[in-house]
Amino acid sequence: MNDRLSHPGVARRRALAGLAGLAGWAVAGLLPASARAAQIGAVPAALSRPAMMSPKALGAAMLAVTRAGSRLVAVGERGTVLLSDDHGQHWRQAAVPVQVTLTCVTFADERHGWAAGHLGTILHSDDGGQTWRKQLDGIAAAARMAEAARASGDAAALADAQALVDEGPDKPFFDLSFIDAQRGFAAGAYGLLFATADGGKTWQPLPARAANPQGLHLYGLRASAGQLVVAGEQGLLMRSVDNGASFEALPSPYKGSFLGLLQTPGGHLVAHGLRGSAYRAGPGEARWERLESQTAASLGASAVLPNGGFVLVSQIGEVLIAPPDAATLRRLPVREAVPIAGAALAADGGLVLASLRGMRRLASLPIE
Repeated sequence: MNDRLSHPGVARRRALAGLAGLAGWAVAGLLPASARAAQIGAVPAALSRPAMMSPKALGAAMLAVTRAGSRLVAVGERGTVLLSDDHGQHWRQAAVPVQVTLTCVTFADERHGWAAGHLGTILHSDDGGQTWRKQLDGIAAAARMAEAARASGDAAALADAQALVDEGPDKPFFDLSFIDAQRGFAAGAYGLLFATADGGKTWQPLPARAANPQGLHLYGLRASAGQLVVAGEQGLLMRSVDNGASFEALPSPYKGSFLGLLQTPGGHLVAHGLRGSAYRAGPGEARWERLESQTAASLGASAVLPNGGFVLVSQIGEVLIAPPDAATLRRLPVREAVPIAGAALAADGGLVLASLRGMRRLASLPIE
């Protein structure tokens, strides 16, 4: 039986332990049990109030950053979204309809993007991040999971879905991946895994219980036309080759939590996580090669380089670069190490970092 149903106290500790891999910043937005109980049946204020527009937003805790064409879009605490049109030199705040902490952001092209985070929230922009609309929240997500469970006739899945309904919209999403402007996926706490085939007009839960029977937290996913790979808590790795209709568990080289997943232009996957752990698999392969990160800090952020290499950033601000096919990562000198949660390569080649003290930029990378 799922311990979230039978032992709530144990489940909350497990959730906090898993989320602690994100250096505590994701935990800060979770509601305590007493607050959740008071909100059951009610819409949390953070879902109905727009993010505050303030000059202080430029110093907010930022958790993710990505490219929308040449523009940079970053997201963070209390619904903060920042935009830069000069490669991260300067930032301005965008209008957002919620005050929910946003943990991830992705764009399928220069106009169409999605951001997601706490309270089961998924937002959409069709103007390059200037404005956003809510497509999903935890209330609707739980209801759709209950509908899917009833239709499947799976009693255990229905019990899990009913628990989500009863507990209220307190479960966060942690990652997004889109194949194009119509097809995308979102993953989060307690095995939350949703898909859309219409640009987010509708989001539907995916049947991943067979590959994740414990409902472990899902921290990273990458989708391509051929497969969807998901990484998460306790070394969980799973894959779908039929657009999410079914999943298989992959043999894992590591029993600690993976905090992220990246895919290189050549199709290689890199899973990275706690205590400097990083592993790479070739296109379509299930065998993972250990990479020497030379750090004991958790690797929570990553960015792909145009030459097929990649960058991993630790949560204490170390920047590690891997040339194509290299098995050892090289540490780059950083003037001011700050807690980092997200990374992206700007159009001019600079590395832009989302930190708990606002946005940072490294002018250039030694790409070989």
